[in-house]
Amino acid sequence: MARLLALPMVRVGSVELPSPVILASGTAGHSDELAAYMDLSVLGAVVVKSVASFEWQGNPAPRLHALSGGMINAVGLQGRGVEQWIAHDLPRLRARNARVVASIWGFRESEYEAAALALSNAASGLVAVEVNLSCPNVEHARSMFAHDAVQSSRVVAAVRRALPHVPVWAKLSPNTDRLVEIAGVVSSAGADALVLVNTVLGMAIDTDSRRPVLGNGGGGVSGAAMHAVAVRSVFDVRAALSDVPIIGVGGVSCANDALELMMAGANAVQVGTATFADPRAAMKIQRDMLRWAHRRDISSWEEITGSAH
Repeated sequence: MARLLALPMVRVGSVELPSPVILASGTAGHSDELAAYMDLSVLGAVVVKSVASFEWQGNPAPRLHALSGGMINAVGLQGRGVEQWIAHDLPRLRARNARVVASIWGFRESEYEAAALALSNAASGLVAVEVNLSCPNVEHARSMFAHDAVQSSRVVAAVRRALPHVPVWAKLSPNTDRLVEIAGVVSSAGADALVLVNTVLGMAIDTDSRRPVLGNGGGGVSGAAMHAVAVRSVFDVRAALSDVPIIGVGGVSCANDALELMMAGANAVQVGTATFADPRAAMKIQRDMLRWAHRRDISSWEEITGSAH
């Protein structure tokens, strides 16, 4: 079969990408772990697993559990910290010619700022920084930043000050009835794009032991089980914020899922949980999206974005 011609570059704010398909944080590893399965330079970008300004051990095992519609996890953002990531992991990704998006987290505003300041030394090797305001699997999950408009805006503003020349993407949570409000506030605070959305709070119980299957108790549900939530989240935010760039994420396991998110209003999409079932999932989704577009004489991904409105 002849190789499909790529469509024009995708724009996410000031960032230009060769494809709308991006590897999602938390599922692509800290570095080039998936390079054995695909050419990372062909994808839109790689968002690495979130790192903090400090080393963090994560949650007790077990951390992952399969569900009929995806999985539930409580890994808890384990990592060696941003300085170690810059020294050991970023060079491997750069050697693969991958477009790298660093993801950062913290328990408080000052820790996000410290992580961002550390990244300033490696800013030339990044296309953007994703600010993870929304992980439900750490100790303070019940008060995560993405549920509070004021705290979210302060974190984003602090990262913006620390990285004035790097695009800042804010990753938000669907576990709130204030998503649209928070999206607007975060955008006004300096986020160049919004990543919608992180996992949905959930729990699974072992009926033999009568205990939660995860060592942390509850966790984040991802995969097909939460895809419709992601589509609705993107649709609602796009309706309210017509000009804000959006990266859609949640349950993307095939080209149709990705196209749904784009029609809801996403400029690009991230592939996460599907990678666990098939490490080549992102590449296959990208290929099938191109086939879909060529069959319909689509000349630009902009024709798809927001077309459901």
